[in-house]
Amino acid sequence: MSRLSPEEITARLEAAFDRHFGFKPTIANLRRLTGGASRETWSFDIDADADSGLPGGLILRRDPGKTPLALERSTEAGLLSAAYDAGVPVPQIVCKLDDDDGLGPAFIMERIEGETIPRKILRDAEYAEARPKMSAQCGEILAKIHAINFEDLGLPAPGDAHPVDDQIKQYRQLLDGFGEPHPAFELGLKYLEESKPPLARLALVHGDFRNGNLIVGPDGIRSVLDWELAHIGDPLEDFGWLCVRSWRFGEDSNEVGGFGHLEDLCEAYEAAGGDSVSPESVRFWEIFGTVKWGVICIVQAFTHLNGLTRSVELATLGRRVCEMEYDVMRLLPW
Repeated sequence: MSRLSPEEITARLEAAFDRHFGFKPTIANLRRLTGGASRETWSFDIDADADSGLPGGLILRRDPGKTPLALERSTEAGLLSAAYDAGVPVPQIVCKLDDDDGLGPAFIMERIEGETIPRKILRDAEYAEARPKMSAQCGEILAKIHAINFEDLGLPAPGDAHPVDDQIKQYRQLLDGFGEPHPAFELGLKYLEESKPPLARLALVHGDFRNGNLIVGPDGIRSVLDWELAHIGDPLEDFGWLCVRSWRFGEDSNEVGGFGHLEDLCEAYEAAGGDSVSPESVRFWEIFGTVKWGVICIVQAFTHLNGLTRSVELATLGRRVCEMEYDVMRLLPW
């Protein structure tokens, strides 16, 4: 499936609604929300009849082609439906599209209004009352995510080894392929290989649970976005990723997303039915997340430098690698 113009997407959406719901709405205010090279998110409005039960504001998620390392859209839609049924704040799936709709792997979901830009969430007066609540809200949400039965979600089951082993191997191979030294990341990977904590249980892991992937209103967290990296693993992986310093966006004293504290996160998680989590047990996964993000930033930089996708944003991420190197050295207990 190739890229489509806004006019082509509009026409095919109208036809898709006719096929799936028996009416052809007027599509208005269609706009691209993301600028990724391979995955697309579009916002649009429809003049839905009140009897249809459809919301007027909708989101189209589609892939023009195959995307490595990310879930297929049909699997992602199934995940969102399972999360919605489990009480996780996520958009409700309106329709899974098929080949006859001509939009490629895609689905339509409701649009939830709110803010996703961390700088605004962490600094604007509009969210002053929300910020103190968000760490506990994250704990409650993660407890619900980690309690979802993952057996029928279409996710590959990990082998007998520790679920972090394959990820460590993946990021080491990526790092080795760049042909440039990064001693801090080498030390980080060595620590991760030698210090794996015991695995208490397997659970559905969101994979990208962080500030920037949360829709926030004055009342707090309204929705969790971007489930395309979900997998089966150690639930503490989500804790460590949420606490990576990069996702604090300058509010470093608040270790949870720049808005809260780890103690509040852990207490709320346990109160909502999750396992007991000590702040010390999260440290391994914070180091893992920091190494992971550092290697990803190198990948993004080389995507620009090699001419695959020329982008100031990708080049800027390359300049941030030194921040993750510093953070790894700061976090290592050696």
